[in-house]
Amino acid sequence: MHLAKRLAAAVVALGLVATPAFAADPTGTWQTTTGESRYKVSYCGDGTQLCAKLTWLRDDAKTEENLAYLGAYVVRGAVPAGGNEWQGRVDYNGETFAGRVTMVGANAMTLKGCKGMFCQSMQFDRI
Repeated sequence: MHLAKRLAAAVVALGLVATPAFAADPTGTWQTTTGESRYKVSYCGDGTQLCAKLTWLRDDAKTEENLAYLGAYVVRGAVPAGGNEWQGRVDYNGETFAGRVTMVGANAMTLKGCKGMFCQSMQFDRI
């Protein structure tokens, strides 16, 4: 599956599966476990919401579609959902996805995004 479609499903949905019993800071630079893309995650909005900007693409992921998002926010305003989770709606590639971001460790994050019955998860490592 193309990075853009996985990115759309996961980043757009911004979701995580488990709620850890620790307080982790999601801000910083994150890379997909496949190593094809990196994101700068920061607090935004009222200071509790999350935003993510696509900052880097591996050479083989530099498609015309993906390059259109390089340097752009792909997630804006995901709101706290308790514990180490944030949920939100993200517009990506002309579509809106719903999802949840979950810190599963101090240096591990999972995104689960859904549109209708289609759901996908991605894992990220802090770099």
